[in-house]
Amino acid sequence: MLSADFVIATAIAYVGLLFVLAYFGDRRARLAKKSWLNSPAVYTLSISVYCTSWTFYGAVGNAARSGLEFLTIYLGPTIVFVGWYFLLRRLVRISHIYRITSVADLLSSRFGKSNRLGVLVTCIAVIGIAPYIALQLKAVTSSIQAVAGSSEFGRGSLRGIDDVGLALGVAAGMALFTILFGTRHVDAKEHHHGVVAAIAFEAVVKLMALVAVGIFVLFIGGGFEGIFEQAAARGVVVETTASFDSRWLTTLALSIAAIVCLPRQFQVTVVENSDENHLRVAGWAFPAYMLLMSIFILPIAVYGLAVMPEGSNPDMFALTLPLAAGQNGLALFAFIGGFSSATSMIILESIALSIMVSNHIIMPLVLRFAPVNQSGDGQGVSRVLLVARRFSIMLILSLGFFYFFFTRDSDALAPIGLISFTAIAQFFPALLAAIFWKDASLKAVSSAILLGFVTWAWCCFLPSFDSVWPAVSELLRQGPWGISWLRPQAMFGLDGWDPLAHAAFWSLSVNILTLTIGSLVTTPSALERIQATAFVDVFRRPNLPQRSFAPGSTTANDLYFVAERVLGEQRAAALFESAARESGVDPIGFEPTPEFVGHLERELAGSIGAASAHVMVSKVVAGSDVSLEEMIQMADEAQQVIEYSQQLEKTSAELRVTARKLEDANTQLRELDTRKDEFLSQVSHEVRTPMTSIRSFSEILLDPAPLDEGQRQRFVSTIHTESLRLTKLLDEILDLSALERGERSWDNAPFDAEEALDRAVSVCDALLRQKGMRVEFSDRAKSTMIDGDADRLCQVLINLVSNAVKYNDAESPVVVISSKVRGGNYYVEVADNGPGIPRKHRHLIFDKFWRGVEGAGDQGGAGLGLAISRQIVSRMNGSLELVQGPFLGACFRIRLPIVGSVQTDRA
Repeated sequence: MLSADFVIATAIAYVGLLFVLAYFGDRRARLAKKSWLNSPAVYTLSISVYCTSWTFYGAVGNAARSGLEFLTIYLGPTIVFVGWYFLLRRLVRISHIYRITSVADLLSSRFGKSNRLGVLVTCIAVIGIAPYIALQLKAVTSSIQAVAGSSEFGRGSLRGIDDVGLALGVAAGMALFTILFGTRHVDAKEHHHGVVAAIAFEAVVKLMALVAVGIFVLFIGGGFEGIFEQAAARGVVVETTASFDSRWLTTLALSIAAIVCLPRQFQVTVVENSDENHLRVAGWAFPAYMLLMSIFILPIAVYGLAVMPEGSNPDMFALTLPLAAGQNGLALFAFIGGFSSATSMIILESIALSIMVSNHIIMPLVLRFAPVNQSGDGQGVSRVLLVARRFSIMLILSLGFFYFFFTRDSDALAPIGLISFTAIAQFFPALLAAIFWKDASLKAVSSAILLGFVTWAWCCFLPSFDSVWPAVSELLRQGPWGISWLRPQAMFGLDGWDPLAHAAFWSLSVNILTLTIGSLVTTPSALERIQATAFVDVFRRPNLPQRSFAPGSTTANDLYFVAERVLGEQRAAALFESAARESGVDPIGFEPTPEFVGHLERELAGSIGAASAHVMVSKVVAGSDVSLEEMIQMADEAQQVIEYSQQLEKTSAELRVTARKLEDANTQLRELDTRKDEFLSQVSHEVRTPMTSIRSFSEILLDPAPLDEGQRQRFVSTIHTESLRLTKLLDEILDLSALERGERSWDNAPFDAEEALDRAVSVCDALLRQKGMRVEFSDRAKSTMIDGDADRLCQVLINLVSNAVKYNDAESPVVVISSKVRGGNYYVEVADNGPGIPRKHRHLIFDKFWRGVEGAGDQGGAGLGLAISRQIVSRMNGSLELVQGPFLGACFRIRLPIVGSVQTDRA
């Protein structure tokens, strides 16, 4: 039988050994002799802090009660570490670049350096971890009582001290050790080499202790087969077939989240990592470590159930089995192993949580109510941080102790740990969104974590006080105000589920839905967008600039004063001297650059967190800083100016196009005005000539002077001829005007175009004879029906033939007429062998009053014939154009669409 005094003395001696290890570890680190401290082996062993007294004692109890369910606690971390390349590597890289100090700092920094989010995460972590710390206290006190037994000798100096007093003493001792070695440095990012070395040593001790107990059990139980045969012979049945029910899956999912989000796991895996390549070793070594830890769990549990008296606590089988066999030395070793599991968890968890509390709660309060530039010895902030972290450690252990005090009657250890796992799992969706989803917003993440935590507190945390407060029992049965669908373990009628699966389902569902929907309907701020790019694209753009401030009028002294107060005089001086050397200037004349201000902010973040560092640097450069929002706003305004300028440029281009169109239109108007003037001049000339003749001869006839009859007849004939000419001119003008404006009534009707052609030639026969010209018919079409006005077509043909006669001065003048049908159209051409029309005048021949080249034949007429002819043909849906003919003279072609059947052309 071991006495409690001896066990406690051994535990104190063991703690003393840890002091020595931690001391020499820190000393070696300060002397830069940390080769083995910085090794992958120590890093991997420190990660094994995951295996607490829950896994040392509670896993055996869980196996005795639920068979293989305990394996899920190991499978989740195994999945994460085997796949370290996808998640852990990214977290470590982000932590190294941005000097992340905790999971709260990671989320705060990612989502706009929001201190409110950091406070929320810290508070939830502190509350959620309290059951876990209580579990360690319960395991230590239970193990001491199990060793001491109920005899007076066994209890020794513990006589009169119950488990509460014992737990209080353990908590006080843990707080003292953690304060002494966990708060030696202000820089939270600085590695705790001494503590890590002690944790690694503890990992070896607890592994060896559990393996030793396992081998002992196998030895006295006759091996694996013998143990199970004994159990079967004594009617002990242990569920050894895995049942993949909701609880099994829930525990697996919670363990995956816990290995990443538990503050102590984030501390040792991410913050304490000094080399990213250490993850390669940890990726296989840590699962192997857990395999060794778990390989003897089931044999110990089965053998304990088989040989220990009924009612024995299965959580203590690893301790009571050696005691029952009289192996006090092995029992003491097992006690030290379990004690190591509990102390390592409490120490690291307290350190991690104290950093979160000091950086996200206390430090912002100090910055808010105490001016940064206050006078002093330059160590004020450092002292505040150290005091805050020591106070936080006492607070955290006090919360754990109080939870133990209220729930000490619980028989099992595992359910207590799962309560903490469910609380910490509320960070996991936000953490994944922080490093993989750029659109995740601060509002959505904060709401998701808060609602998930409230749901957890209602469905999981509150029911854990069932055995303490009758009101809680009544609430579990009836629901609040008798509302049954709000019962904590049967929300919305989801009754019959395992309580853990029920709580995890509702809390994580609320969390994930709020995060997803909230991110889709909210817009991240400018700083959030920048941080999102920096975190999500950490491998794509690892050197993304972090310039948040412009130094403006801020001096190096102002920044040095702040750095000295947080980092200490030595580190601050080294930081500024290094920056001055890189700039190639003397430290006295060093002027801070934007890059240096950003670097200083990250250095401060390693001590006080990203949010507090951002606030502190902002206060120092206040009055000369340009915040990111302002920079983005200026960029937006510049973009607006650019867009406005581009719009003006586009409008100017449109105006230039419009101006060119107006210029062209103006040119056309001037041309039309000129042509109008010419038209009026020609009309006036054409009208004045006959009017002058008529007036002159009329005045002669009115003169009383006698005229002979011949003269009088000649004068009257001239007046009549000029009157006819004037009337014809006016008729042509009116006819052309009516055709152009469409005022002339026009009814097309089918008629034979060949008959119209023959009739026109016959009308011109006298004129041809008078001029001594002949008409030659080339190819002729047969009778062809077209839709139009036969008289008008005859008028056009007469005009063309008369023009050919009028302007032809050839010695043997001839007019060649041909007609044909092709492609559904009737064509007729009138050509002559006259001088033709010069190329430069061809575009004028259809203009009004254009009468050909001066001196080319008879130029009588008003010059309206071709213009009228073109209008007539156009009204019959045809065309009149000047084409290349068989002679050098002019050749006009008329095209008219035919109607009805077409007869064969005649040769």
